[in-house]
Amino acid sequence: VGEKVQAIYLWWHKPVINKELLQSLPNLKVIANSGVGMDHLDLKLVASFGVKMANAPRAVSNSTADTGMALLLASARRLVEVHNISISPSVEYCEANILGVKVAGATLGIIGMGSIGYKVALRAKAFEMNILYHNRTRRKAQEEHTVGATYCKKIDSLLQQADFVMLVVSLTPQTHKLIGKRELELMKPTATLINVSRGAVVDQEALVAALQTGVIGAAALDVTSPEPLPRDHPLLKLKNVLLTPHLGIKTDKASYMITEEAVENILAALNGLSLPSEVLPS
Repeated sequence: VGEKVQAIYLWWHKPVINKELLQSLPNLKVIANSGVGMDHLDLKLVASFGVKMANAPRAVSNSTADTGMALLLASARRLVEVHNISISPSVEYCEANILGVKVAGATLGIIGMGSIGYKVALRAKAFEMNILYHNRTRRKAQEEHTVGATYCKKIDSLLQQADFVMLVVSLTPQTHKLIGKRELELMKPTATLINVSRGAVVDQEALVAALQTGVIGAAALDVTSPEPLPRDHPLLKLKNVLLTPHLGIKTDKASYMITEEAVENILAALNGLSLPSEVLPS
């Protein structure tokens, strides 16, 4: 049926898009992705076949921002740890020395102030946090004012000041291992690293070492590299790490909205119209 196929809807990186598949689909016009990240696609290869590409940024931004704030709050208040204490059959009282980190008044540094990063800032403002951000391009003054965010032209300045650092960037050659040993050592020893982007944005070996030696205080990760981690990976054994299995967009409404957005892009391509969420090769 290769000649009949005009559109592909990618769900969780399936089907795998390679040269052989593209060659077998001579009438393919569009590939619509279920999410924002396009790092699993060779954009230039796809474009060389005259195929358009689209993602789903509108559908995923709120759910991913919610996940980022949930990780921040859960890590700060040690929710998993105290939950396990609370349900333990031997517990008689909760020790007073199980202290969390105060969120209100703390400084949040957001690396990547796109649609998701900006929605994180809106939520952080409601928690009375001080907000710093680093982005390739600076937001408009009115947008900064709305969330009370301060722009850091250099990432180093943000890392040195933030109590919580949240990664909300796309995975590109420029952001691969964006946070490594040098960047972790710039952070406060009490700081928490939160990642809702892609696992490869962080040098995982450097992160493990930083968490083991007290270079930073904690990490809350919705993404790792690979996913899932091998069952003997040291990140699974650290008490100052909170892990979730790439839940960023996984809500009932977000999944439905992602499909709607994909269909909207597919229909536009098939009807010769501009794609609402077209992604071009860089």
